[in-house]
Amino acid sequence: MTEQTLPSIAPLRNVAALDTLVDRVRNRSFSLPGMATFYGPSGDGKSTAAIWVRTAYDAVLVQCVDTWTRTDLCRAILREMGLEARGTLHMMAERIAENLALTDRVLLIDEADILMKKRMIEVTRGIYEMSQAPVILIGEEQMPQKLRAWERIHNRMLDWVPTQPGEMADLRHLAKIYAPGIEIDEALAKRILKESERSIRRICVNLDSLREAAQLGGHTRMTQENWGSRRFFTGEAPAPRGGTRRSA
Repeated sequence: MTEQTLPSIAPLRNVAALDTLVDRVRNRSFSLPGMATFYGPSGDGKSTAAIWVRTAYDAVLVQCVDTWTRTDLCRAILREMGLEARGTLHMMAERIAENLALTDRVLLIDEADILMKKRMIEVTRGIYEMSQAPVILIGEEQMPQKLRAWERIHNRMLDWVPTQPGEMADLRHLAKIYAPGIEIDEALAKRILKESERSIRRICVNLDSLREAAQLGGHTRMTQENWGSRRFFTGEAPAPRGGTRRSA
C-alpha cells in the first residue's frame, strides 16, 4: 500500500467501519472498556483498513507472526513505536504502555488470532491495563468466539465489528487503483463482483487481470464481449489434470 493509494481506499466500506470503530474507542466515555475487535473472513480487506487507520491516526500497527513469542510481540511493538527493543518482557511491556499513555496512540494488532494460540493475549491485556489506551484486535471470523476462553479479555471489549463483503461501490473505487483509465461495463462489473464472491482481495486480483487484458487488446472500455472466454479468479483450486505424467 503506497501513500498515493491511501486516499483512494478511504471510501471502502470496511476501511470506514474500522475508522468508525477506532474513533468510538478513542472517544469512549470514562470508565468504559477500551478494547475492541474487528473481525471477518480472509480477503475482506482488514489489513488494508488497518494500514489506512495507522496513517490516519498515527496508530501503532503490528501484524502477528505465527513463530512469535511474547517477547517477539513486545519487540515488534517497540520497533513500530521507534523505541529500543531491549530489557525483560515486563520492562518492555511497561515501556509500551507508558508510550501509549503519553502519546494517546491507538494500538492495532493484526492477525490477532495468533495471540491466543501462543498465549500472548495476556501480555496484550497487561499493556491495555497499564496504559488504558485503545487496543484493537483484528482477526478472522471466529475470533470473537475464541476470545470467550479468555474472560478477562472478553469483558474488556467495547464492541465487536464484523467486516462486510465487497459491494459495487467498493469495486468502482478499487478499479481506480487496479484498472485506472479503463471504463468497465456494468454487466462485467457485476460479473466480477459475483465471481469474486465479494472478496476484496479477489476483486483486486480480477481488476488487475482486466487491466492487463485491456492493455493487450488496446481497449479503454471493457465489456463482456471483449473480455471474451477468459476466466476470473474465484479462489477455487484447479481440478486434477488427467492423462499421463509429462516427460521431462
